Amino acid sequence: MTSATLQEWTADQLQRVEAALSAWVPADAPAGLGDAMRYGVLDGGKRLRPLLVLAASQAVNGHPAAALRAACAVELIHAYSLVHDDMPCMDNDVLRRGKPTVHVKFGQAQAMLAGDAMQALAFELLTPTEEGAIEPALQARLVGLLARGAGHSGMAGGQAIDLASVGRSLGESELRRMHELKTGALLQASVDIGAACGDADSATCTALSRYGHAIGLAFQVVDDILDVTQDTEVLGKTAGKDQEQAKPTYVSLMGLDAARRHAHQLHEQALAALEACALPDTQRLRELADLVVHRHH
Repeated sequence: MTSATLQEWTADQLQRVEAALSAWVPADAPAGLGDAMRYGVLDGGKRLRPLLVLAASQAVNGHPAAALRAACAVELIHAYSLVHDDMPCMDNDVLRRGKPTVHVKFGQAQAMLAGDAMQALAFELLTPTEEGAIEPALQARLVGLLARGAGHSGMAGGQAIDLASVGRSLGESELRRMHELKTGALLQASVDIGAACGDADSATCTALSRYGHAIGLAFQVVDDILDVTQDTEVLGKTAGKDQEQAKPTYVSLMGLDAARRHAHQLHEQALAALEACALPDTQRLRELADLVVHRHH
């Protein structure tokens, strides 16, 4: 079992991720584009997705350099999605991570381009030109996992369902499907990508993927809970937006107490999946599961 506390481990991993993102997200992209990109991804956020990549990779003795690139790539996809999601044509939000959203700071056109460029950069990081940085077969696998987590069968597909569901009543299976794609797919992909950086067998990868699936859904359930129980200052984004925009949530469907119980059930499913994978040390993944369910913002 690792001797460092979760706080110590997290601080070390986040320092690595932040330094890598700062080095890889270009400040000199044309016409101020780099400034908008860096504003959208640096110095903010929980960085849960890169932490999941790194924890999963370490659990399977993965390639550290590949895992760091993958962690940054996943965070770039997440950050680009927030930039676009906040724009007036989607959620129309003015606050993200405690500061003005990218389109408020730089204008809508620059925000759209910054998101586009961040998405492309994510895949650029996974396909480095330096010889030996990531083996070609692993490059292809990581690109495929990230593309599926981010695209029409993952995050973007879930966002489309979300926009089409405003003002509608969804059943639990419909709501679950929307959030499995919109939020859960990229979180699950983070675990899958981390596992792919090592030599885990198929049974272990399947168990870790089940963990990622449960954590991904639990994260959204807790997000729905926090949207009605915390204020804007704590969340770093506008509280109460889901209710204001008549979006279906786990709280509106189940009620607050039942949503909390469901989050804890998903937490138990995640921990059971970790037990099934039979790896010698999954402490960080267990602790990240705890963090997802017990967080306050």
